[in-house]
Amino acid sequence: MASLHVGNLGEYLREQRRSAQLSLRQLADAAGVSNPYLSQIERGLRKPSAEVLQQVAKALRISAETLYVRAGILDEKERDELETRAVILADPSINERQKQVLLQIYESFRKENGFETSSYDDLAEHSDAADGRDADPKQTP
Repeated sequence: MASLHVGNLGEYLREQRRSAQLSLRQLADAAGVSNPYLSQIERGLRKPSAEVLQQVAKALRISAETLYVRAGILDEKERDELETRAVILADPSINERQKQVLLQIYESFRKENGFETSSYDDLAEHSDAADGRDADPKQTP
């Protein structure tokens, strides 16, 4: 079977797994995927879905967006914007109204500085998928 050249996703996953001191079997169990399938991902023989990447990221306690970028599902700029949005939404020290106002200000500054802004619906879909909420993980983020 030929390698799919999915960036260096497989190598990165292997490094993260080893850093977490997990065996392939332990990570597969924690992520809810089969051991052979995870092995094929690490060797670059399979391209995992966003859902599988999300499960693996959660098991490794790393950013799903980072895996999405490495797998070619999400580009770097989108990841940065999503991570900023996720941090704002996760902040327990501000209420929901304040979070929405802060996100609107953030988007207006990005637009003012010439960056393309994502719609809130698109961002929410990415954030929901990354957080494991009810977004359809089979849709391409």
